[in-house]
Amino acid sequence: MAQVRAHIIVQGVVQGVGYRFFAIRIGNELGLSGYTRNLRNGDVEVEAEGERGLIEELVTELRVGPRAASVENVFVEWKEFQGDLKSFDVKF
Repeated sequence: MAQVRAHIIVQGVVQGVGYRFFAIRIGNELGLSGYTRNLRNGDVEVEAEGERGLIEELVTELRVGPRAASVENVFVEWKEFQGDLKSFDVKF
């Protein structure tokens, strides 16, 4: 299956609730590479690379989030695979 990259923005109550660490856990479980970080406007950004089907699974999980989160919107922008992401981490 083709390797792709996705830029994902998650809106809602997603900061201060363990959302980034939830995203990292799911990304690692799926064998994806990428990062997640809090944005100043209260959103969480996720950049992920891997098989499109696995990234779609990640997006499905991100729509739910950890128990304390309240996800309102998830926006996904599909991009070309770049191969520059080696692990799945928090970016500050």
